[in-house]
Amino acid sequence: MQIIDTLVNTDSDLFLFINGLHNSWLDTIMFYISWKYTWIPLYVFVLILLFKKYKFKNGLIILFSFAFLIALSDQTSVHLFKNVFQRLRPCHDPDLQGMVHYLSLPGSKYGFISSHAANSFAFAFLSIRLLKNRTYSMLIILWASLVCYSRVYLGVHFPGDVIVGAGWGVFIGFIVYNVLKKIIPVKTTS
Repeated sequence: MQIIDTLVNTDSDLFLFINGLHNSWLDTIMFYISWKYTWIPLYVFVLILLFKKYKFKNGLIILFSFAFLIALSDQTSVHLFKNVFQRLRPCHDPDLQGMVHYLSLPGSKYGFISSHAANSFAFAFLSIRLLKNRTYSMLIILWASLVCYSRVYLGVHFPGDVIVGAGWGVFIGFIVYNVLKKIIPVKTTS
């Protein structure tokens, strides 16, 4: 029990540090980094790259795989984690009342695990495995990490929420990739 208390306290301390780095211009940037519609052009760009690499028929299978991936990642992060563990988000935690900087309250009061983190890292993992391009890999991991950071900065997740969420997303991406490579030939070069 002492280990769990230490982890929770460390998570809260790290959260307060990151969340305390706020200022008005960064608030706006982090809001848009966290806003799901900001990244639609990125998703379209990645799908264009995948259709170009894998051609139309396999591209459609990949498109369906990404839709399934995000639905699976998103729904399991809620139903297997948030609804089970019921860990309050920092902005709803009474122990942190008055210490949390947030722009708006999220839809649910539970935050473990971060769906944004799970979805971003699931998308990143699957696209990395399919595109197999080193520069793309580094950039998409940076993007997914920035989305995770924005969730802590905005006061809606503890660092542990996004770390475990990212790990869950990679796991879901791994599963979908391994099923997908049994359906279509996955190309080994970019």
